[in-house]
Amino acid sequence: MNYRSLSLAAILAAGTAMPALAQDDTATTETEATTTEAESTGGDEAQSTASASDVVVTVNGTEITLGEMIIARNQLPAQYQQLPPEALFDGLVNQIVQQQVLADTVDGTPERVEFALSNERRSLLAGEAVNALMGEGPSDEELQAAYDEAFADVEPVTEYHARHILVDTQDEATAVIERLNAGEDFDAVAQEVSTDTGSGAQGGDLGWFADGMMVQPFQDAVSELEPGEMSEPVETQFGWHVIELQDTRMQEAPSLDEVRDQLTQQIQQQQVEDRLAELEGEAEITRNEDIAPSALSDTSLLAD
Repeated sequence: MNYRSLSLAAILAAGTAMPALAQDDTATTETEATTTEAESTGGDEAQSTASASDVVVTVNGTEITLGEMIIARNQLPAQYQQLPPEALFDGLVNQIVQQQVLADTVDGTPERVEFALSNERRSLLAGEAVNALMGEGPSDEELQAAYDEAFADVEPVTEYHARHILVDTQDEATAVIERLNAGEDFDAVAQEVSTDTGSGAQGGDLGWFADGMMVQPFQDAVSELEPGEMSEPVETQFGWHVIELQDTRMQEAPSLDEVRDQLTQQIQQQQVEDRLAELEGEAEITRNEDIAPSALSDTSLLAD
């Protein structure tokens, strides 16, 4: 038996009619006009007096609140969330009503649903705890300290911009050099004969790279070239290369602004990990070692 919840996303994906979403261009235009009129005649006032506890619809005595509607909207697929509320509201109400009338046909709450609700509650509360822990993000001082720790000792490194032609044998590489020395275009020869089809399609261009990014014989050969110079045949495990160094540059450490998002994520991740370690150390955790891991795939345990 396949156990699953009938989510709003599933209903929408299954093609349940949402009249508010099935609009042609004319209807869309009319909706936009209505929206504009509502905004200019008190829409903001209506929003300001709304409360998450306001009841939007009652189904067989069950009240559906605006708060539940907001959460449901946020759980819709992205393409539906992008719709204006005026185009989505009635359709969303219909979907929740459909869910509720279906839910009302089930006697009590099956055990598997209780398990699912317990998991969902735990996950949501854990998310709240993480959000509270991260707060507004690290301070400028914390970011600066993290930046200094990561990049204070970083020395500028030389980066190389090169292109190459890769062939199978030394004789083929020598023949390529002869063609290039005779005046043939590097890009054209690379596209014609290079077995590195990825760079070959780009005229052999490898872009910018630093020490350690290429296999050692290739890197050694590049390091000995001056911009504009071409190498003798260079053998690696990939074959024989003819390399032309186009340019070099010194790459400095990135600025704080360039890595701000990355450092923020790292700091927040560390905060969460530290707090988790602290909480787990304080918690009373008892594990039942008698349950075999294979039981995890036994869905018959969830049968009525």
